[in-house]
Amino acid sequence: MKILVVDDEEDVQPLFLQRFRKEIRNNEIELDFAHSGEEALEYLKEKHSEVVLILSDINMPGMSGIELLGHIREDFPMPPPPVVMMVTAYGDEENYKKAMEKGANDFLTKPLDFNLLKEKLKTISE
Repeated sequence: MKILVVDDEEDVQPLFLQRFRKEIRNNEIELDFAHSGEEALEYLKEKHSEVVLILSDINMPGMSGIELLGHIREDFPMPPPPVVMMVTAYGDEENYKKAMEKGANDFLTKPLDFNLLKEKLKTISE
């Protein structure tokens, strides 16, 4: 399962690689990273058919995660569309509503509960 993690914070990448090292070693998942919405769209132009899940931060400079979500749903509608989980440090109702209106599949809050995320990944892969 190829997962694209979109977050402007540089420390997210080593955290994910560390938390998923067993799954990566067992070739269960492959993680790729983009540090902006714009970078994520460039990546998806090349590899959209490979990506099963996109985990995107909402609050990023430039293009927000909500804007990115809109582009994903408009520009890459071919089946199966990627599962998109929005991640935010602010579990506020307004961001949740916007994300769901734009087509988010799920909404997670920081700090991420990696055990919960792994359970959700199992559901997606089945």
